Amino acid sequence: MTDHDAKDLSLAAAGRLRVEWAEHSMPVLRQIRERFAKEQPLAGIRVGACLHVTTETAVLMTTLKAGGARVALCASNPLSTQDDVAAALVKEFDTPVFAQKGEDTARYYRHIQAVLAINPQITMDDGADLITTLHGAERQRLPGIIGGTEETTTGVIRLRAMERDGVLAYPIIAVNDADTKHLFDNRYGTGQSTIDGILRATNTLLAGKIIVVSGYGMCGRGVASRARGMGAQVVITEVDALRALEAVMEGYQVLPMSRAAEVGDLFVTVTGNTSVIRKEHFPRMKDGAILANSGHFNVEIDLEALGALSRSRRAVRPFVEEFVLPGDRRIYVLGEGRLINLAAAEGHPAAVMDMSFANQALSAEHLVKQGRALEKRVYGVPREIDREIARLKLASMDIQVDEMTPDQETYLSSWTHGT
Repeated sequence: MTDHDAKDLSLAAAGRLRVEWAEHSMPVLRQIRERFAKEQPLAGIRVGACLHVTTETAVLMTTLKAGGARVALCASNPLSTQDDVAAALVKEFDTPVFAQKGEDTARYYRHIQAVLAINPQITMDDGADLITTLHGAERQRLPGIIGGTEETTTGVIRLRAMERDGVLAYPIIAVNDADTKHLFDNRYGTGQSTIDGILRATNTLLAGKIIVVSGYGMCGRGVASRARGMGAQVVITEVDALRALEAVMEGYQVLPMSRAAEVGDLFVTVTGNTSVIRKEHFPRMKDGAILANSGHFNVEIDLEALGALSRSRRAVRPFVEEFVLPGDRRIYVLGEGRLINLAAAEGHPAAVMDMSFANQALSAEHLVKQGRALEKRVYGVPREIDREIARLKLASMDIQVDEMTPDQETYLSSWTHGT
């Protein structure tokens, strides 16, 4: 039996059906897998992945294996694992998986250690926990690593800080920054899946509610747009003047959190920063306010401060915890303050993860070819990869685009054409 720490292998058959369902919506990755199977660009390469263990991730793992890679996978969040998918990867696809939904912190890091035990040459991360562990307790494994990829905004921020401090030990490709990732996955994927997770957890009606979205990056834009589309009044909080101005021009009300806390019915944090909703905000909130997070780590809502302010707390529904403050005001926190779209739902739709994970697969191929010549810094996805993924996606949708004529190419490349 393949080495693993999956919760229940009897779930494998159900998990395989769900993986097959996702695969239908991932035509770009399927095309890449067909080419990988023929060309074997990852032959003999060990890939250690710390990603959300979902149906879409399973399709990525089978793609890497088709290209000749040996892979091992652990979860990048304690609540994001789909246990039936983990079982299917182990039993149906012969892939080592170390992940269980609801695992505690100690087990979470044991799982990271289990993935690192294969001595990966390529790392794939979502939040940079695998990479930071390598740079801490597992530094002896660093010399064998060619390069790595990072999936999410939070992880890229951490890795750029490591580069700035001169401690990054190998090159990283910031998959998150590819246009075919952040313009689609972050905006449309996070927008839809966040609302999906909130609705599954609460069954609340969004129409007529005042929803406060903290952070107006691509993820925040997606959440705000989807909430408005369902009839909510949306308030944005921001620390960046340019993004706040964009939100205003899009027709949203922009308030500081100190004021937004007083009016919001539902709060969604998507900033990637810590203590966005904190001690001074909780006492201002309405009775029954709902708090959710869709940023990578569970630090955006200060749960320690909320617990200290509360006279009681209890679970009232799956993934819903009630905190009772003095005066019997209730605040509800969803999914332990972790990624609500994966804690209470299934994460992003497969159709959008198709592009994100195509970037992962092609970036791994690029690192095998070029990684040893790269400096120890954070790189963007090569533009030709980004464009190829967009081309493949459009082709799969049977959408055609124009091509420039020779005259147009000449015109754009010349400086001699005047008015």
